[in-house]
Amino acid sequence: MLAHHYTVPDHAANEKPMSAVTLYHNPNCSKSRKALALLQDHGVNLRLVDYLEQPFSAAELRQLLNALDLEPRQLIRSNEAIYLELNLEDTAWSEAALINAMVEHPILIERPIAVTMGRAVIGRPPEKVLTLL
Repeated sequence: MLAHHYTVPDHAANEKPMSAVTLYHNPNCSKSRKALALLQDHGVNLRLVDYLEQPFSAAELRQLLNALDLEPRQLIRSNEAIYLELNLEDTAWSEAALINAMVEHPILIERPIAVTMGRAVIGRPPEKVLTLL
């Protein structure tokens, strides 16, 4: 799994070092680009993952859901065409089936998602990623 690492030097020698933040990112999404810029502007040691190119496994997605404290349905983008094609609005879908749908169609996953030290947030609005700092 390839990831892009960006390290921005500390702005002052007396600042304590930050833990790395992983940003699950879609470069075509304006909110995702804004979250990336905010983290870069704050000098964050950043691990950037294009989750469309490097999709989650079901186990990774379960871990992410736990860190976000969300149910699978809360992480799904209902405005994507595949959402309607798969009839994901049907409440009969089990949690495991919803997770599998997101694994198979990562465009369904809300973005951007920032993760550090076992905590995670969805960057909606993008400024929300700064709550991890």
